Amino acid sequence: METLFATPQFIHHGAVNGVTGSCHEYRLANNYGVLIDCGLFQGAESSGAADGAGSAGSPQINFALQHIKALIVTHVHIDHVGRIPYLLAAGFNGPIFCTIASATLLPLVLEDALKIGVTKDAKLIAAFLAKVLRLLVPCEFNCWTALPALGDAAPTLRFQPAGHILGSAYVELRHNTLAKQHYKTVFSGDLGAPYAPLLPSPKSPYAADTVVIESTYGDRLHDNRKERIKRLEQVLLHALQDNGTVLFPAFSIGRTQELLYELEALVHRLRGQAIHQGLRWDELQIIVDSPLAAKFTQAYDALKSRWDKEAKQRVQQGRHPLSFAQLHTVDSHAQHLALVHYLASTRQPAIVIAASGMCEGGRVVNYLSALLPDPAHQVVFVGYQARGTLGAKIQHYGPKGGYVDIDGSRIHIGAEIITLSGYSAHADQQGLLRFVLGMRKRPQQVRIVHGDNEAKQALQQAFKQHGVNVVIASDDAL
Repeated sequence: METLFATPQFIHHGAVNGVTGSCHEYRLANNYGVLIDCGLFQGAESSGAADGAGSAGSPQINFALQHIKALIVTHVHIDHVGRIPYLLAAGFNGPIFCTIASATLLPLVLEDALKIGVTKDAKLIAAFLAKVLRLLVPCEFNCWTALPALGDAAPTLRFQPAGHILGSAYVELRHNTLAKQHYKTVFSGDLGAPYAPLLPSPKSPYAADTVVIESTYGDRLHDNRKERIKRLEQVLLHALQDNGTVLFPAFSIGRTQELLYELEALVHRLRGQAIHQGLRWDELQIIVDSPLAAKFTQAYDALKSRWDKEAKQRVQQGRHPLSFAQLHTVDSHAQHLALVHYLASTRQPAIVIAASGMCEGGRVVNYLSALLPDPAHQVVFVGYQARGTLGAKIQHYGPKGGYVDIDGSRIHIGAEIITLSGYSAHADQQGLLRFVLGMRKRPQQVRIVHGDNEAKQALQQAFKQHGVNVVIASDDAL
């Protein structure tokens, strides 16, 4: 019989010295461990400049797998699931546990990731997705589910709503150790901001021995929802005065749907009123130019039962928060190129939401090449821009009248660059503190991951002020 460890061991294979590549190994014995997430590195982290764990930033699986019995997925953003194809190619054949909504969305994410980064061979993609579907174990929220057996350890898991994107969860792992019965560890995944549209806010777990927590915005505080909606309205009123395009780089899942929800509310409330003399709110064209985002929006719509109370009430009132009259989607690549040319040459007023959120690829790059030089346009960032990404460079150099290089061409930035930080789908410092301090029985230790150094250190100090034993996790730390 396998000898259990006195306390579980943690080995971090990403999201330690940065905010991408989430992959955490949780080990209960020499021959038993599980992975929590298996995500891609992005930006500077993909080159190894920021995050370690073996050959830093590589999508290849460079750690031992023979003892890994299961993969647990907190949510389906690419920086949490993008290495799953490489995991399966390396020989992993265990169950993949996730929430029911994540089980619906995960194949869409992985299909897109394969087409962009691995292969366009339809048969290979179909075979891979079929294998993923065989391995998936969809789980309801708030229900304990048995993990692969380990003698007297009796490991189980439970998903609880994290409020980050549809299906997102934090994970409770409960098991026996050599030293303690019913040891519990919580992995936060990515925690959502309170009062985010569409999703219920995360609630603190009752108790835990150890909490592994993200720290993306561990050094910042967000605007509240009323303030950020007001700020969005002000930004659009300002940006549309010269009839240019307002471009939102946004992740296909989560941020796009939240933006649509807020824009529908804005148009509904202000319909008939003027943005300026030649344009009313209900005449404003809102465009989603991302086939993947359109698929996710349909999936969100089909999963209305998972929405929060406010969103369900809007549906009952006969409104369509994700499929309203002014919303248009762009399907084919030819339509996309034609629209980019049309908006750049005519300066017709429009809001465009295009992926990817960090401008590292996808259709948003063509918009940036065409629109960035012209002061008539605005680029509005509503999400975190990881170090080294094109989005981070535009965010940094744009307000200074600088330039960026896109596909080998130097693009001078004339467009106005705006950041709406309150629209983050991540909890701020107060939300992260509340998650732990709200527990009835506080953990013996909090381990901080998934953040830049400044954010991690600020969050550590904030926890220490409340008497919490906290450490900043390091690569391959036990």
